[in-house]
This record gives sequence, structure tokens and C-alpha cells, in this order.
Amino acid sequence: MDLDLSHRHSQRVLKQRNLFAVASCVLFLLLCGSFLVMANRSRDVVLVPTMHSTMTLNSAGVAPEYLEAVTRDTATVALNRSPENLDYWMKSLLDMADDHARGQLKIDLMKIYQEQSGSQISQWFTPDSMKVYPDKLESEIGGTVHTEVANKEITSQHRLFRMFWTYNGVSLKLRAFGAVVKAEPTQP
Repeated sequence: MDLDLSHRHSQRVLKQRNLFAVASCVLFLLLCGSFLVMANRSRDVVLVPTMHSTMTLNSAGVAPEYLEAVTRDTATVALNRSPENLDYWMKSLLDMADDHARGQLKIDLMKIYQEQSGSQISQWFTPDSMKVYPDKLESEIGGTVHTEVANKEITSQHRLFRMFWTYNGVSLKLRAFGAVVKAEPTQP
């Protein structure tokens, strides 16, 4: 009788052990599957737009609408400056910059800062065209750069500016920015 009771008890324990082993294997497979799904799934972030439509970002790439909005906003900050807002101007552009490009950008901005600091020279930009190249992470914006000295406009020049970007995850950062200079035709 004791042998029969002992045998039933050991069979019950054996069934529980096997059930726990199967449950552990199933949970481990589910965990591995969920990690695979998370690794292959793009991450979407909904932004509060300053445009007329809703935009989303994902880790797969930059949407043309988003690149256009960032280009417009960056050009507004970069090309609208006066002696009164130089500190804000420089800080804002450095905040937009890619970590690897920040040093060179700061050197370039310091030249403009020192040149314009204490002067009465102001500049503002009125855009009239834009092209974005999301696959190359580049954008171009054209428009008129107005320069004013002591509340009198002294120049008004149409210029084209090109911006180069880096995209990491869902972070778009400015890598380089400058005016496009057209080459003069060489004369024989």
C-alpha cells in the first residue's frame, strides 16, 4: 500500500515538473519572439506640428514633409539675426547641430558673432523656394537675404542655401549649412 501511494505521489510530481518545463519553454519562445518583433519594428513618434497637417517620424527614414519643416525653421533661425539676438541665434543653431559637426559650426558662428556684435547690422530672410532630398539627407532653400544698417536696407540679394543632415533613430540634426555659390564661367 505504501509503495502504491509513493508511486502515485512521484507520478504527480513528475507530471508537475514536466508541465512546468513545457510552460517555461513556451514562455521562453514567446519572449524570444517578442524581442524579434521589437527589433524589426519601426518606432513611430507623433509630433505636435507647426504645419497644417499631422506628421509622424519613424526609424526607417525622414519624411519629406518633416525635412521641409525642419529646413524652413532652421533657415529662419540661421538667416534672421540682429545684434540683439546673437546669443539666442548661436545657441539655437548649436542645439540643432549634430555632435560631430558642432565644433566646426561653433567656429564659423563665432566669426559671424564677433563681426556683427556691437554693430547696427541686421539680416532677415524671405524664402521663395525649397527642395528636399530625404534619401540623401539634404535640402535647399532659396530666397532673398535683406541686410539693414541702422534701419536702412542696404542690400537685397537672392541666394540659395544648402543644408546637410544626419538622421539617427528619430533625431534629425544639422551637419552643415552654407550658401551655394555658382561658379563663374571661365573665359579663354
